[in-house]
Amino acid sequence: MERSTRGRSIGGPFSGGSVLVKVTFYGVRGSTPCPCEPNRRYGGNTACVVVDAPGSEPLVFDLGTGLRFWGESLPANQPFHGTALVTHLHWDHVQGLPFFPPILRPGSHLDVYAPPQEGGTVAEAFSGFMRPPYFPVRIVDLLGDVTFRETGAAPFRVGRAEVRAALVPHVGDTNGYRVEIDGRVIVYISDHQEPADGSRTVAPEVIELCRDADLLIHDAQYTPEEFALKATWGHCTVDFAVQVAAEAGVRRLALFHHDPSHDDATIDALAAHARSLAVGTPVEEVLIATEGLTVVLGAEPRTNGRVPAEALRPTPVAH
Repeated sequence: MERSTRGRSIGGPFSGGSVLVKVTFYGVRGSTPCPCEPNRRYGGNTACVVVDAPGSEPLVFDLGTGLRFWGESLPANQPFHGTALVTHLHWDHVQGLPFFPPILRPGSHLDVYAPPQEGGTVAEAFSGFMRPPYFPVRIVDLLGDVTFRETGAAPFRVGRAEVRAALVPHVGDTNGYRVEIDGRVIVYISDHQEPADGSRTVAPEVIELCRDADLLIHDAQYTPEEFALKATWGHCTVDFAVQVAAEAGVRRLALFHHDPSHDDATIDALAAHARSLAVGTPVEEVLIATEGLTVVLGAEPRTNGRVPAEALRPTPVAH
């Protein structure tokens, strides 16, 4: 089942006027791609989220299977130049790279940032899984150019954007990213281990990474019942996602990395639960990451207004 990337845009109380930044979801699942009829509305491709600002080359968070759909939406008659911020090298976050149409064209270039890897470089790690017998195409076989870079503690610039990476609790070294561009702040934490001891304590470095963000895209894979059975699997509950956003003073939270077993009805219920938890906190809006959805961040000052739940219901997209 294929999904169009033609979705809808929402801005609510934050949009209108001059548009600075658009954030579009092309893959929203965790663990494994799972497109099927029961999850038609929210989508089944794995992690891929694109940040666009006028006059700036695009940034993409992660290279999951949603990457192919983004690539198909880009002009086919010109070289591509962009930057990928990869959280970690689990399959669901990298397996889209060889299926990205622009990187199969001469003259295209993709800069890939990722956390340092134990026992080798980021380039060596990618080359290790993109080779026979695991996959027939090697990195060097791609017609476009891919450059691999390791992140560190210091912020770095990508065009007009300032990017900061910080390690987030997960299984293996995993980055969260904070992108500041044109006065807006987007934070991406796709995989986040909720404390298995029940303490619900959020790591200080995570709070600082998320501090006062306009949009936080955060892992929300489990219900409390599921977490009880998978407490050491590297993920968290919807409840914990709302807690992180509230403690960090985040304006808008996008629940992300949906479990492959969660159908649309399950995610609807989790959305309602998350919105109830956000009432009375600094979180002004909770939305559900949906394939084809674009979130528009405009130039307006902060507001205490909320978008009604009705305005956030995902719009079905064509297949």
